[in-house]
Amino acid sequence: MKRVVIIGAGGHGKVVADIIQRAGDQVVGFLDDNLEVPDLFAGFPVMGTVEHYREYISLEFVIAIGNAVIRERIANQLRGVSWYTAIHPMAVVSEIGVGIGAGTVVMAGAIINAGTMIGQHCIINSGAVVEHDNVLEDYVHVSVGAKLAGTVYVGKASWIGVGACVSNNQSICAGCMIGAGAVVVESIKKAGTYVGVPAKMLLCPDK
Repeated sequence: MKRVVIIGAGGHGKVVADIIQRAGDQVVGFLDDNLEVPDLFAGFPVMGTVEHYREYISLEFVIAIGNAVIRERIANQLRGVSWYTAIHPMAVVSEIGVGIGAGTVVMAGAIINAGTMIGQHCIINSGAVVEHDNVLEDYVHVSVGAKLAGTVYVGKASWIGVGACVSNNQSICAGCMIGAGAVVVESIKKAGTYVGVPAKMLLCPDK
């Protein structure tokens, strides 16, 4: 049995705690920089701020925070820790050529098909579909019910919104946000926010 400390005492943290328990491992408690978080969260102790991680260095850690920038900052801050990869027992993960990086979270009902490579500290949310031969770089977040068809590339720290779809053989560069329900039918080469069907860059009016 692995003993795990969760970084982030919020809604996402509750889901990650549930995954850890369902996987047969133990949640030791939470660390969170929000000083207004109560001492007990979701039935588990809040054991201090993130900088207290050194007191628990013998345990494993997982970051339960949706924001990719914050996840990356914390991952770089925690030196010498072992990262826990949280995979819900009700996720479907192919046993053929799939790689899942350390610290990644795969939630209930997610499907990851053959030949897909997923980086570190990613989130594959509830009911998401990641088809065959995809490549997801570090810190990617595939939201609830999003679908990536075959041979899709998603660059570092990009976010695929709730219910969004990416057509097969497309690439999304690093640092993109694909809006809820958007449909990507052409590769995206410039970082930005993309919305609509088909997905187009959201342009901000000049101030």
